[in-house]
Amino acid sequence: MIKQYRIEKDSMGELQVPSDALYAAQTQRAIDNFPVSGLAMPPAFIKTVALIKQTAAKVNLGLGEMDKAVADAIISAAQSIRDGQHQDQFPIDVFQTGSGTSTNMNVNEVVATLASRIAGTAVSANDHVNMGQSSNDVIPTAIHVSAAIECHQALLPALQHLAEAIETKASSLDHVTKTGRTHLMDAMPIRFSQELGAWALQIRNGIDRIESTLPRVYKLAQGGTAVGTGINAHPEFAERFAKLLAEETKLPFQSNASLFESLSCQDAIVELSSQLKVIAVSLTKIANDLRWMNSGPLAGLGEIELPALQPGSSIMPGKVNPVIPEAVAMVAAQVIGNDTTITIAGQSGSFQLNVMLPVIAYNILQSIELIANVSTLLADKAISGFTVREDNLQKALAKNPILVTALNPIIGYAKAAEIAKAAYKQGRPIIDVAAEMTEIDRTELEKLLEPGHLTQGGIGH
Repeated sequence: MIKQYRIEKDSMGELQVPSDALYAAQTQRAIDNFPVSGLAMPPAFIKTVALIKQTAAKVNLGLGEMDKAVADAIISAAQSIRDGQHQDQFPIDVFQTGSGTSTNMNVNEVVATLASRIAGTAVSANDHVNMGQSSNDVIPTAIHVSAAIECHQALLPALQHLAEAIETKASSLDHVTKTGRTHLMDAMPIRFSQELGAWALQIRNGIDRIESTLPRVYKLAQGGTAVGTGINAHPEFAERFAKLLAEETKLPFQSNASLFESLSCQDAIVELSSQLKVIAVSLTKIANDLRWMNSGPLAGLGEIELPALQPGSSIMPGKVNPVIPEAVAMVAAQVIGNDTTITIAGQSGSFQLNVMLPVIAYNILQSIELIANVSTLLADKAISGFTVREDNLQKALAKNPILVTALNPIIGYAKAAEIAKAAYKQGRPIIDVAAEMTEIDRTELEKLLEPGHLTQGGIGH
């Protein structure tokens, strides 16, 4: 089929645009200029830019800067984008102009086309939809707002769900004692609840880290326009915009005390990304613990059995692999890589503008989405459903020569080491060897070496 085109014009001249496209010349130029990756800006980001256009129209209307019919049309058009319509009209590559001007104009042009149809009169992408704004304050604002919204709507609830799932599982396994491990080697016993309790605190600390960072993400660039001075924006625009956006989103957004800071750097997002990296590191530790504990089932540790979710091999029948922990580990690797990208991009604030904004937006939103999604999977398809192989745990505990550590205060380290080596060499339970090599009564040894008792700490005189 022959594609139909129309002629659009901008300040650089005329060019062809697909007849059915809602965008216009500046978007088409960006499509032509940046055939880099095929990665478009995330829907959450586009919806947030539409929210900014909608909010700006309301503010400009309230300030008497915009005609009511035009404002109402922009508000309605922007809402349709926020509702998820027209997503195919935002095809510009992530790797574009560093200010994100192409994406800002893409949204401006689509909103202008839709608003013109609604109003029955021409609505300008620059003069109306972009009134009181610049790409230089719209895109930094969109990064902060979209990240904050996604943290509240997706990330924090998922992390809370994961923490609760771990705590529930820990409580149900409080009675189960297992061999502790340091350096991957047998160590003193611990309870399952103690091991999982550490995981839960890692996740809760991650929640705290995100919440402690968000107050700086709530501070917005909007109103700074081109360089931070607010040129071509009403003097009250910045404060009114932040107040209206806070009411709309139920999040405490506010105009930054220095709009110059908001335009020239992305420190708050670099900080948020670093906290996501910490959570990724926590998730890696939990995922790897699960993989080790599940290893086997015959030749590994075989402490737990994760839910069997899918065949594990195309050649080995009956093999089942720890697929959820593996997915978690891969997500963590991606998030850590994203953080490196955001860190490098965050350094690219030259004078009054950071010029790697689109890649920052893409990576921060991807990190938030990935951690949110995989945390839910980890909770529901791994943590909540694994079962403990108590028979294997008890066999290992009974022969664990490290239990002799509890006798150190009574017989001394050297004698205890001698007993441990003998028990290990003979493959016998430590209590049997200790009964032979010390004068301690067996009944007393049973008390001193009882694994559950040893998980409580203290000195076993």
